[in-house]
Amino acid sequence: MSLESDQATAFYINAGFPPGQVSFVMRGIVFAVLLLYGAWAMKTAYSGWAEQSLTNAQFAMLIARFLALFLALGFFLL
Repeated sequence: MSLESDQATAFYINAGFPPGQVSFVMRGIVFAVLLLYGAWAMKTAYSGWAEQSLTNAQFAMLIARFLALFLALGFFLL
């Protein structure tokens, strides 16, 4: 279902950007949140690894899971 020209014009007037850019903005928000989560998770895991409360395998699995999540979202959203 696509917007008619009157609907697209009304959306642009109210939102300040064309309707086609909504998906671009939403993908940007998803990737920003994902990267923030990844930075937090890796920092926390590194702290645990440095204090030797996390094994090398657990640390590597966390990084592998984050990379897999990032690649999967990149494949599906881009």
